[in-house]
Amino acid sequence: MDFFAGEVLYFNKPLDWTSFDLVSKFRNQLSKKLKVKKIKVGHAGTLDPKATGVLIVCTGKATKRIEEFQDQTKEYVATLKLGATTPSYDLEKEIDQTYPVDHITLEKVEKVLSTFVGTIQQVPPVFSACKIDGKRAYEIARLGNEAPLKAKTLVIDALELLEYTLPEIKIRVVCSKGTYIRALARDIGIALDSGAHLIALERTRIGQVTLDQCICPDDIETFLNRATIITEDQ
Repeated sequence: MDFFAGEVLYFNKPLDWTSFDLVSKFRNQLSKKLKVKKIKVGHAGTLDPKATGVLIVCTGKATKRIEEFQDQTKEYVATLKLGATTPSYDLEKEIDQTYPVDHITLEKVEKVLSTFVGTIQQVPPVFSACKIDGKRAYEIARLGNEAPLKAKTLVIDALELLEYTLPEIKIRVVCSKGTYIRALARDIGIALDSGAHLIALERTRIGQVTLDQCICPDDIETFLNRATIITEDQ
């Protein structure tokens, strides 16, 4: 493997790690293996700390392909808790409001989910990396200020109900670049005349890359030891 000319690797990001945490761990171990102080490493498509799953990492000249991977279709499996919301729309923040769920039925959930398939408008979460006048939205929100974000046009290719055990539902989402599943959970809750937030999220696919192709961070050292590596002076 030639990490300087560029390699594309697939990782399974653990819970409560940032995407940068994973990239940093891999870069440090790769640098030690290559006996270099610096090598370019980047990731395509950020995952929130409370999300797990497929993260594509590029090295060397392959970092030029990051945008290519970011543009590919993503697939997620998400668990939503109905009847409660949080400011971040996931477990990063504490519950701020509760809502009734007695009126929600399986038929109502299936009908609401169907309305999100196709081209939709979505307002990103205030606790997100979207930029407002050069500042990240989450930086503004953490100061207690308003973070006005504009709706973006997205495409939901598929939205399937996997499990229905009120107050929780599990869904499979196939969507375009830029889709916030946290925001989708918020909007599903509103459409159900209730509230909702994410309690689990796993990215199961980017393009043709699936979880079973991914390396766990604990296996990075073993992976590098087994790889046939080309160094800069070869």
